[in-house]
Amino acid sequence: MTQFEFSHQTFPTSGPLVIPMTNDYLFRALLQRNNAVLKGLICSLLHLTAEEVSTAEITNPIELGTSFTDKTFILDVKVHLNNLAIINLELQVINQHNWVERSLSYLCRSFDTLQAGKDYRDTRPVIQIGLLNYTLFPAHPEFYATYQLLNVKDYTLYSDKLRLSVLDLTHIELASKQDKALQLDCWAKLFKATTWEEINMLAQENEAIREAAETVYQLTREERIRMECEAREDYYRTQRDLQKFIAQQTSEKESLIQENKALLDQRNALANENNALADEIKALTDKLNRLQKSLESQGLNLADM
Repeated sequence: MTQFEFSHQTFPTSGPLVIPMTNDYLFRALLQRNNAVLKGLICSLLHLTAEEVSTAEITNPIELGTSFTDKTFILDVKVHLNNLAIINLELQVINQHNWVERSLSYLCRSFDTLQAGKDYRDTRPVIQIGLLNYTLFPAHPEFYATYQLLNVKDYTLYSDKLRLSVLDLTHIELASKQDKALQLDCWAKLFKATTWEEINMLAQENEAIREAAETVYQLTREERIRMECEAREDYYRTQRDLQKFIAQQTSEKESLIQENKALLDQRNALANENNALADEIKALTDKLNRLQKSLESQGLNLADM
């Protein structure tokens, strides 16, 4: 494994990554450990220049390397940008099918922080950004989408203080010219990278990504942090297995429902045929009875004929 030298520091240039870059614990540790990386990512996501970002402070840091449970691990990274705006960043690997509600909850919770005695106009803008390793709306795939409160008739902006953005890591090929100009596609490729060769190529063009590479290398060499990242990988595998099991059970249940429906349809069809046959027999019986009565009135017997 060769090393790439940058600012008197090294990181590998070949070989597989010890921990995938889609690991949300590694994502959190990376942004918490290296503020330049945090600023670089925010600049691309919010279409800002480096000069426009003076401070980016994570207000809900975790103690890196400390064990956690699913209930205690804080997934979103809350950032105060220039002491003016609140940003929630979250990398989500597994589709829990609740991102819309989850992101709205984070957004509203962060917005509703006005202290007593303050004017409503003092509320800070809040931006919720999800980096998703799946497509939120499969019918309308988009690499980077932004949503705001708009008038449903003429699309007038209601307020610029609430915004939700979604970066789809699975559709980098849909990146627009603007996305590429802002190097959002490079950041997405970084988080999807599985080898140091891929990261090295990206690091040649982006200084913040170079710093990210160095920081990730250092983080994954720290045993306690690496163990927590590996624990998250185990969690992902368990969740994927559970989703597969549920999908299989659902599929089998739907198959049984379809089979039962088909049997019920057949039973109903047979019942309808039997009813039709019974009606025909009754009609014939009635006809024979009428014929018998007619013959009897003439002194004849149907049995003698």
